[in-house]
Amino acid sequence: MGNEANTRLADLFGLTGWSKGELARLVNRQAGAMGHAQLATDTSRVRRWIDTGESPRDPVPKVLAALFTERLGRVVTIEDLGFDRRRQTGRRQTGDGLALSQPERTAEVLTEFTGMDLMLNRRGLVGAGAVLASGSVLSAAMYEWLHTDPALAADAPVLDDPLHAEPAAYDRYEAAPLGSQEIESLEHSVEVFRAWDASRGGGLQRKAVVGQLNEVGGMLSYRHPPQLQGRLWGVAANLAVLAGWMSHDVGLEPTAQRYFVLAAHAAREAGDRPRAGEALSRAARQMVHLNRPDEALELMDLARAGAREGAPPRARAMMRTIEAWAQAAMGRGQAVRRTLGEAEELFVSGYGDAPQPSWMQNFDEADLHGMHALAYRTLADFDPAAAAQAQVHAKRALELRTDGHERSMIFDYLSLAAACFIDDDPGQADHWTRQALRTIGQTSSHRTWDRLYETYRHSERYAGDRRIQGLRAEIEAVMPRRKPVRSPRETTRDKGDGRMPV
Repeated sequence: MGNEANTRLADLFGLTGWSKGELARLVNRQAGAMGHAQLATDTSRVRRWIDTGESPRDPVPKVLAALFTERLGRVVTIEDLGFDRRRQTGRRQTGDGLALSQPERTAEVLTEFTGMDLMLNRRGLVGAGAVLASGSVLSAAMYEWLHTDPALAADAPVLDDPLHAEPAAYDRYEAAPLGSQEIESLEHSVEVFRAWDASRGGGLQRKAVVGQLNEVGGMLSYRHPPQLQGRLWGVAANLAVLAGWMSHDVGLEPTAQRYFVLAAHAAREAGDRPRAGEALSRAARQMVHLNRPDEALELMDLARAGAREGAPPRARAMMRTIEAWAQAAMGRGQAVRRTLGEAEELFVSGYGDAPQPSWMQNFDEADLHGMHALAYRTLADFDPAAAAQAQVHAKRALELRTDGHERSMIFDYLSLAAACFIDDDPGQADHWTRQALRTIGQTSSHRTWDRLYETYRHSERYAGDRRIQGLRAEIEAVMPRRKPVRSPRETTRDKGDGRMPV
């Protein structure tokens, strides 16, 4: 028994509105439904969990995690409840509850988190009560972890049989050995999911990706030969990044952030530091989208340091473009131009190198120009002269786009349209906005609607123009009725409030 209150459990318990007696009854009922009819919990035991830090025995932590997940409408893991699954002591942990020296721990949390996420999908719940961690908190929690460099073999227990599987502490996928062909099929599935996301957005396939990641998490409980185990961790990292990106694309921001962190852990277990850095750069890009550019820059510092010089030039170019976007959101024009110049140099220097890793295949020259356009368009909120540069890069990006990148094309159209409004060219702005409107309904990406809203607010100054009046009416007719992500300069640059009914 502990002697200090479990503040994590107490805080979450306070959000549920349950009484201690009600929680005890729910635990007994849920445990029975999960095949543990012999389990009996009462009010006094619940009180000890909260007030004295007593840790319940298995399967109670899993039962509690399921109950809190359903009640709060967001994923709640065993660690979120303040319970150490294996009651280990003397191990340092990161801020998200993952033990620093135990690949099995990462696999357990990954499997549990994806399982809870799937449960929320099945029951139609959303993560409205989840909280997005700040970039500062993530950076502080992961800095020391990312700068240690234990190999997978050094982390793992010494086993006579390399194919030994330790019994799981809770229900999980029935682990079995995999061969190279099976892992190759899993690697191919990542490419299929990635292509679908680029074309149609994250909404339609997110659950399939999370389900595949849940299966892979279970597979990782079986200790395969090092080469295969490393490839399997790589699959987990790629799927976790994709699950995070798809979650971000549909507005599940705290869920997305957790997947990006899990992806960094999985990449580290795979021995792929550049992949870990790229996963963290996704979290930084998310922060810029949510108008937290200062926190994005902190995460980018961590991402670059974590990737080290092992990242190929094009990967470092991609990271520079994210930094430039964050700098643009803070109005730092000189820094934006310098950082984008570095990105161009790195990108060009990457030609002729060894083949790019699979996770960099979508960052091509079109994406380079698309990110330039986005950064300059964002900077134009502070310095209207940057709008001309945004137009040049957006047009070049559109020239280079190929089939299968419809979502990126919508972003290019909207960057171009907003830049034209800022550059006092409403005719061209009307044209490019209508190009986006032709295809925006064919994707399941909430981010495209957020960008459309930015274009809408820039059209406010031309609301007296009959043509723009019609355009604004069309946008209002198709825009989802939800609160959009808004620009950090929105209230200071608009002549009116620029808002539409949401």
